[in-house]
Amino acid sequence: MSNQQNSNILLGIDPGLRVAGYSVISCTGSRVQLIDLGFLEQKSSESVQHRVGRFCEFAEDKINEHSVNAIALETPFLGKNAQTFLKLGYLRGTLYQLAYKHKLELHEFAPRQIKQAITGSGAAQKDQVARALFMMFPGLTKFKCTVRNDVTDALGIGLCGAMQASSNLRSTLI
Repeated sequence: MSNQQNSNILLGIDPGLRVAGYSVISCTGSRVQLIDLGFLEQKSSESVQHRVGRFCEFAEDKINEHSVNAIALETPFLGKNAQTFLKLGYLRGTLYQLAYKHKLELHEFAPRQIKQAITGSGAAQKDQVARALFMMFPGLTKFKCTVRNDVTDALGIGLCGAMQASSNLRSTLI
């Protein structure tokens, strides 16, 4: 897909070693179009090195396929498992490297920011965010993937990136 003039093409990504959700959003002025949506699923039996490499190749393929000019991702939080947090850092590092390599903007959002932007409440639950996204994008079912939390998380992240990139969009959605 070619990059339209004055258009931002954002890759919203919810990185994960088992499942990584992604969305590709085109933002022109106050118009938002969902271009691509889905997830990369990997086997936990594969080495971490293999899965990080495959994730990097997958993200770079999306960047090239859609002429992406910005990446949006969620800021990490240290949960109960420090090893998971560390391994998530490997994936985030690949996104930083891809942003550098392809000269892309990189936007990061705290989970509360994403929930606030999508639902109006920073304390919203995942299902509330997903319902709001289905209302904003009624055509989600046309995408040939299972719309799961990783996918709706990536869509919310991408939409926040689009809102940050366009003040017109921000005033339209909020």
